[in-house]
Amino acid sequence: MTRSRPLIGVTLDSEAGSQDGRGYSRFPWYALRCNYMDAIADAGGLPVALPHGADLAPPLLARLDGLVITGGAFDVDPALYGADQRHDSVTLKTDRTGAELALARGAITSGLPVLGICGGQQLLAVALGGTLIQHIPDVVAGALAHEQPNPRNEAGHDVDILPGTLLARVTGATRIAVNSAHHQAVCDPGRAVISAVAPDGVAEAIEYPDHPFCLGVQWHPEFAISMADRHIFSALIEASGSR
Repeated sequence: MTRSRPLIGVTLDSEAGSQDGRGYSRFPWYALRCNYMDAIADAGGLPVALPHGADLAPPLLARLDGLVITGGAFDVDPALYGADQRHDSVTLKTDRTGAELALARGAITSGLPVLGICGGQQLLAVALGGTLIQHIPDVVAGALAHEQPNPRNEAGHDVDILPGTLLARVTGATRIAVNSAHHQAVCDPGRAVISAVAPDGVAEAIEYPDHPFCLGVQWHPEFAISMADRHIFSALIEASGSR
């Protein structure tokens, strides 16, 4: 009998709707790039979209084998990690963040395999008691162009992967080229540990050693610009299938 594909929940972005009649709808709608779902399916998983609603997290997690927290053009509310000021560049999606935090915390508690991507990595850090840099250019001297000017399906810079980490085992690499589309970064990883850094010292990946598979990467491996990106999804599916 063919082994069934593990069910992987994927968080969605949301838009308020367009009052001028342009765009997808005048009413609120969910959104997600196809390559998130494709990367999971190609790795052997069965992707399913998750609606926003913190109260839905427990019953959803009870049915899932794994979780992917996606990125988006918004930020985690700094108040959620104890900051008393909000940078002018920060934009919020409160309902989405509330739902993703409930999912992340539930997955961490239950041992459900979880992968955080870009903003999802930052949210994982906050769920694990960490803090964020609200705007990299204001904090990191000589920072790279972490919001790369070239297309997202191309590399923006390299990252160094720390030896002995889950990420090192998953990718089998010490340095990889990644795409880059973020203005914030992990500052203090909380209960997590940093497992990759950019040449300017910015944290590029975190993981939680006390969890079977809890990994966050700052780049977008769903674009599969390297074999390491594919290995990340394969490792998530393997971990999810073994539950």
